[in-house]
Amino acid sequence: MEIDRLRREICFEAARLLSTRRESNYSQAKWRAARAITRSYIPPEALPTDFEIRQSLQQLMAADGESKADNDPDQGNRKYHFFLSLLLPLDRVRQDRDLHPEGDVLYHSLQVFDLARELRPWDEDFLLAALLHDVGKGIDPMDHVTAGLAVLEGHISDRTKWLIENHGLAQRVRDGVAGARARRRLTNAEDGDALDLLTSCDRQGRLPGRIVCSAEEALEYIRQLEEENEEYGDETELPGTE
Repeated sequence: MEIDRLRREICFEAARLLSTRRESNYSQAKWRAARAITRSYIPPEALPTDFEIRQSLQQLMAADGESKADNDPDQGNRKYHFFLSLLLPLDRVRQDRDLHPEGDVLYHSLQVFDLARELRPWDEDFLLAALLHDVGKGIDPMDHVTAGLAVLEGHISDRTKWLIENHGLAQRVRDGVAGARARRRLTNAEDGDALDLLTSCDRQGRLPGRIVCSAEEALEYIRQLEEENEEYGDETELPGTE
């Protein structure tokens, strides 16, 4: 079998094993997939990297979410199925223990969401940014903000995009390692207060053992909030927005 084709087939099968939770470890999924496809000798170059499998898993989960949404009578749910497909694989993405003693990216994201909901339970854009700010870590850990925004393009508001895009910079401003221009830009930003709150939630959402809601519960809360906001319209004054 051609090496490139074999590599693609192993990658897809490993992603399928992970998506159905028949395997939870990338290495085990890779070897199980390889042995399911061929019993012959497998050269090292035919084995996909964890990053390639993660990308394939992301695409598989997204496609599955889109398929489920197609059968949903409420087509407004489509994007929430898509968000869920981005969030669920994050429970397998580990982080630096010194910076994130709480563990995987999904657990961290749910902590940040719960903290954000305590502060601004009415703010749909803010809550979505809190929940999705690290989805890019399941795609490209080296540049997770860019990767996350690329996959979220067209699914989130400009305000949510701005909050996600700048949350890393806001962290550097707090640490005193950002340049003067960056500090001025964020200080004078119209939504600087919300970004500052997101930064605080991001830092506080790193507690081992904290009880959090599920990804499904978080998305359902935001979905219902979106429906309420659409029902009452933009003219309704929201709490705390004076």
